This record gives sequence, C-alpha cells and structure tokens, in this order.
Amino acid sequence: MDLLTNVIKDYPWGSRTAIAELTGRPASGPEAEMWLGAHPAASSRLTRDGAETTLADAVAADPVGTLGEAVARRFGERLPYLMKLIAVDAPLSLQVHPDAAQAADGHARGDANYTDPWHKPELVCALTPFTGLAGFRPPEQAAMLVERLHVNALRPVVEALRDGDVLGALRVLLEWPQSGGTSRRELVESMVWAASACHTPDYALVVRLARRYPEDPAVLAPLLMRRHTLAPGEALFLGAGVLHCYLDGFAVEIMACSDNVLRAGLTGKHVDVEELLRITDAAAQPLPVEPVGGAYVAASRSSCSAGSRPARAKRSREVCRGSCCAPRVS
Repeated sequence: MDLLTNVIKDYPWGSRTAIAELTGRPASGPEAEMWLGAHPAASSRLTRDGAETTLADAVAADPVGTLGEAVARRFGERLPYLMKLIAVDAPLSLQVHPDAAQAADGHARGDANYTDPWHKPELVCALTPFTGLAGFRPPEQAAMLVERLHVNALRPVVEALRDGDVLGALRVLLEWPQSGGTSRRELVESMVWAASACHTPDYALVVRLARRYPEDPAVLAPLLMRRHTLAPGEALFLGAGVLHCYLDGFAVEIMACSDNVLRAGLTGKHVDVEELLRITDAAAQPLPVEPVGGAYVAASRSSCSAGSRPARAKRSREVCRGSCCAPRVS
C-alpha cells in the first residue's frame, strides 16, 4: 500500500477550514478541492523504491500491477476515476460536463473547452449539509417563478419558458443585453430589487448570487433550476448534460478522470454560449443515490420528480459502496 500526497486546489470559493481540519493542519488560504487520483493536471504523488513519482507515472509504468488486469485491459495506462474532497464556501460556477462522444470529438478538434478526451460523470456525497442547483425545473413552474418578479425586461425569458424552451430562456440570459435593452447590471439590479420582496429561499438565493456577480443575469438560475439539499451521507449522481452549481457544504466526489467543464455563468472565466447550449440536456436530471444491500445505487430517472423522494432503486451498474439516503428537492 502506498501513502499518497495529494494536490489541494486553492480556488477562491473554497473553505478555509474544512479540508485543513480533516487533514489536521492549518490552512494558509481558501482550499476548495483535494484531488486524489492520477489526472495529469494534479496527480497524487507517492514514493516507490526510494524515489518520489506521480501516481500517473506509476500507473503508466505498470498498468496491470497497479490497476489489475481487467481495468488495465479496458482503460489502458490510466486510472479511470478521480476522487475529490470539495469544500464549498461560496457558489461555484454554473456548469455542465460532456458525454464521452462529445469530449472525444471536442478534444480531437482542438476545441479549447476540452482539456482531455474524457467524459466527466460524477457522484457527490455530502460530509456536511450540502446544497446545490442541478437540473431544470419544469418550464411552466420556472415561468411562474420568473413572472412573479414583475420585471418587464424578463418577458422574453418567460415567453421561452411558456413555450417549453428552457435552453432558449437560458440563451436569452447568457446573451444579454438584447438590442437596445437594459444593461446586464441594470437587469440584475431590477431582479434583486424584485426578489428581495419575495420571502422564499429561491428568491433569497437570487439576491445572494447577485451580491457576488452583479453583472451576470445567470443569477436567475435558482428560479430555472431545482435546488437539492443533502444531509451528511446523502448523494447525487450527475451525468452528462446536467446543468449544475454547488452552493455550500463539504463533500466527497467520485468521477471519471477528466477536467472537462463548460461554464454557463457565475464565473469570471470564459463562457462559450454555443458549445454550452449544444451539450446541455434540458431534460437531464441528477439521480438521487440510495443504499441497496450496503451499496450506493442510482435511482431511476422516473423516480426523480421534483419534491418527491425516489422509491428504492433496483440494483444498477452505477454502484459505490457505502450508505446514504435520498436528498430533498425543491
């Protein structure tokens, strides 16, 4: 058995206490993620035969001995998964991940959005209370919530939602301002003023996001998307195309070994609107994960309607040992 030294990512949204306390040391600044794996951007390190090396190099040097024959035969000279500790002290960017074919194609084309040729499905399991947005609401529900703001400039968003076109509504926000319309800052200010008068958690979240991103219309996301609240031990599986944004809490993630992310907002990084909308699946929802025989098993999509707890899932291929319950959805 090898002792791993793992890379900590100091993204500004990270906690200054969670990872540091778990690892028994002080933190010098925000610590957002600890990567445990062999991704080339931040491979874990270990010592073998008296010499320090990366886990990625150790796997490449002896795939069968490190991974086992079956895994090496299927995935070659690479560890196919990546585990992370994720400590969210402020909201992450609104984002989506590609499927395997999209990632391979984008990387082969030299598209800068794709840093590697792999997909990035992920399962997040809460270590503390954990909150995030994931998947779109039914469009008629989202239209009702946006309309309650009584912001005239948002009429195109409401109309798109009334037509069942959630991606069209998202496009309106991402491509703001419209010709001759209000500025991005003015739109966000009007949303904040209206949302402040609506005393429910979703509208309060719009205000919270706007404080951090005063010129980003994507702060309206809480009215378009489902909000998920996980208690410690509860988990969600997010497949390709699921738009999501983690808001707060400490969790462990297990995912395919990739760093492919397309961002939709709530970030200072590049947003490629066309590619983002191309790979976002308006119908895709996260799957609550429940204990079945001591394993984490994803519930079926039909059991994941908003506001309900899924029925006990049958055994599937998406399995991770442990125990958890179904999260709450708003």
